[in-house]
Amino acid sequence: MNIVICVKYVPDATGDRHFESDNTVDRVGVDGLLSELDEYAVEQALQLKEKNEDSVVTALTVGPEDASEAIKKALQMGADKGVHVVDDAIAGSDYLATSQVLAAAITKIGEESEVDVVICGMASTDATGSVIPAMLAERLDLPQVTLGSVIESQGKEFRIKRDGDTSTEVIGATAPLVLSVTDQSGEARYPSFKGIMAAKKKPLETWSLSDIGVDAGQVGLDAAWTAVENTEERPPRTAGEVVTDEDGSGAKALVDFLASKKFI
Repeated sequence: MNIVICVKYVPDATGDRHFESDNTVDRVGVDGLLSELDEYAVEQALQLKEKNEDSVVTALTVGPEDASEAIKKALQMGADKGVHVVDDAIAGSDYLATSQVLAAAITKIGEESEVDVVICGMASTDATGSVIPAMLAERLDLPQVTLGSVIESQGKEFRIKRDGDTSTEVIGATAPLVLSVTDQSGEARYPSFKGIMAAKKKPLETWSLSDIGVDAGQVGLDAAWTAVENTEERPPRTAGEVVTDEDGSGAKALVDFLASKKFI
């Protein structure tokens, strides 16, 4: 079974985030890491490989030079190889362009052996759009089973459980397909020392847009359907207000304060 995991290198949520002069997110001058929600996709791919021993798991990412760190983490967890699409023209791409690049790369990966399953996280921790899996399914002309909290498979038959606010849906499909999983699908494994050392010998290919047959004019900030017109830094935190309760009126004072700020 040929399995592709789409992973993303995102800014560390614990660090300061900045924007470039063109109002795009600074992805080079900040510390980054593999998106936490994509770790669940890696885990499900590895579990699928354990059930199908002849499987090959490829971690795929699109991004700047440092984005290879996301692939390396997936390799350390147990993926077999990685593909990094990096090209200066990609900077500033929106969801449509990103899905086009990913779909073209997946198609190239499948030239030797058809890709059976494309696995994605439920969203990235920076943009949280949750639309890439559906866009990939459309571009690749594959069925999609998305937002799975429980994933079951038997050969090429898949069934997921999708939790809603009032009910749980059960959805089935036959591979090849696009699958996305939530953070309830199973705790992601930690890379072992053996896995970290083994990852150094695993293949990691770097492709440009020309390698996957995508026109540079179709991606990037100029081709994006949306744009951020302005950004401003979040104001510094100010000292809070202390509500005293010397005569038993503290509860009323607290309610009045919250009401004045329209919190209640």
